[in-house]
Amino acid sequence: MDIGGPGQNAGRMSETGMLTVDVPLERNGYTVWVGDGLLSTLADRLRPFLKSPRVAVVSDETVAGIYATSLLEKLREAGCEPELFTVPVGENSKRMEVVADVCNRMIAAGFDRKSLLIALGGGVVGDLAGFVAAIYYRGIPYVQVPTTVVSLVDSSVGGKTGVNAPGGKNLIGAFHHPEFVIADTATLMTLPDREFNEGFAEIIKHAAIRDPEMLEELRPGERTNLAPLIARNVGIKARVVAADERETTGERALLNFGHTIGHAIEQSAGYGRFLHGEAISLGLCAALALSVEKAGLTEADAERVREALEKFDLPVRLPDDLSTDAIIAAMGKDKKFEAGQIRFVLLEALGSAFVSQAVTLEDIRRVIENLR
Repeated sequence: MDIGGPGQNAGRMSETGMLTVDVPLERNGYTVWVGDGLLSTLADRLRPFLKSPRVAVVSDETVAGIYATSLLEKLREAGCEPELFTVPVGENSKRMEVVADVCNRMIAAGFDRKSLLIALGGGVVGDLAGFVAAIYYRGIPYVQVPTTVVSLVDSSVGGKTGVNAPGGKNLIGAFHHPEFVIADTATLMTLPDREFNEGFAEIIKHAAIRDPEMLEELRPGERTNLAPLIARNVGIKARVVAADERETTGERALLNFGHTIGHAIEQSAGYGRFLHGEAISLGLCAALALSVEKAGLTEADAERVREALEKFDLPVRLPDDLSTDAIIAAMGKDKKFEAGQIRFVLLEALGSAFVSQAVTLEDIRRVIENLR
């Protein structure tokens, strides 16, 4: 049975109700399994990928406190020799110092190039642990086990790993795809409302660039039967990644809708003030305004997206104390600038995104001011 996206396959349903989404890369494609309670199947799914019994589990202190004990037990029952490596909760862990610390602890524990790593957690853990896997012994296999909405629908898929630098977000990293992804929707039940809601900024972004009908199907507060929605979003991400794996043709850049300004807001506000999805919500509002001005998006359609963000208690107004100059300065270090030129993703209509070079710094300054 095919699930999701208008006329497009966003997942296959098994007899058990589990959904699978393929990420069909030119080399080493992989599968995303989506369903309720899948974490308990992880140890069995690992068997074909193990070259050694040594398995490093990287997680943050909160997620490890909920899931690590049972996961480690199941791994031991499957014949693995797992060891847990935890990092502090939050964006501040996405630093080279933390990467070095995890690598040094793994070296001291005797992990080698035949070992496998499991990234257990949200987007921060997935990005950090994936980068560790990319560089440890020049690259070891790893598996993504996302536990937040953001990481289930976005950051666990696509192979982008990395950490932040003092000058900007995600500036140090590598492409390193997982062997597979286990997207267990049951993990979303433990999220506080704020962390649950922030993930819908990425879902709403996917709807805006590829699947506008999804906007009408989002139900704030609904945490049951989320597998079809998650698979639908993974399918959107997978198709874009497969078309432009290393962001060379411009297709993958469409996933950055709302992120140019959103990342700059997140950085200039100081990591921790806004959750990632909250900053992206503000970036989406700015990108919608520019799309109306520059690309012909109707104000009615822009309002549909803004209303969807507000339904999930996501911010659509910028606090007055955040300096426009500081946001623009943060943008200057963004990866989406090429030779000083701004590559800005706009919508000409809902579901139809493109990369524009017609947006100026003056345009950006104006829409940031209008967000207040």
